[in-house]
Amino acid sequence: MSQILDEIIKKTKEDLEKRKVDYPAEWLGRSLAYNPFSPKDVFSALKSTKENPYRIIAEVKKASPSKGIIREDFDPMVIGQAYEKGGADSLSILTEPHFFQGDKEYLGMVRRYTSIPLLRKDFIVDKYQVLEALAFGADYLLLIATALSTKELKELLNYTRHLGMEALVEIHDKKDLTKAIFAGADIIGINHRNLETFEMDMSLSSKLIPLIPNSKIIVAESGITDHEMVKELSSVGADAFLVGEHFMRQDDITQAVKDLKYGKQ
Repeated sequence: MSQILDEIIKKTKEDLEKRKVDYPAEWLGRSLAYNPFSPKDVFSALKSTKENPYRIIAEVKKASPSKGIIREDFDPMVIGQAYEKGGADSLSILTEPHFFQGDKEYLGMVRRYTSIPLLRKDFIVDKYQVLEALAFGADYLLLIATALSTKELKELLNYTRHLGMEALVEIHDKKDLTKAIFAGADIIGINHRNLETFEMDMSLSSKLIPLIPNSKIIVAESGITDHEMVKELSSVGADAFLVGEHFMRQDDITQAVKDLKYGKQ
């Protein structure tokens, strides 16, 4: 793993130890009894169909380690509603606080004002975070193959499903793909950005998709900025497109989603 990824995981684990003391898993588990939300059907939101071929996962993202602050006027609720109005099929909510300036609270905030499935996007390394995702209002969560052993990935995926949620398993190469398939992933995300170097390889989807079993939902992630890219990635087999930075830099987010999904009218 890269230095930055190592740092994020290390910080995540330190935070976890503190959170487990402040809010024990038993307490989180009990809070689920009062949770008014049950997880939504993620598969029907992300699977490409003839009527809706380009599924958009729009990301609520304030900052990143490589780009710094991406959006100054950052209001998760306003952004979430604007995304849904534009035709987004799902929302990705960054909850990592130190490097991406995210917050778990954003899940509940956005959940109240939108009706589409929410992805908890974070560096998940522990079952406690899976329980948290459900308690805070996520429908599915991100598991990064590079950051986990095959055994860890399988255990976290099984636990996620045990709680009624689903996982987007992110890969970047053949080794990650082998892990994802072995763990039983049904939704596989191909990140065009290398988490170790931050370099982009937009040809990665066309290289890896042919190796993925037909029944899987495939999500193309990172570097997607226009409708032509979406069409091209769809033609090689992508169902859904996770887009964050591009949307976050636009003045009119609703229009940006429409342009990406339907092409400029």
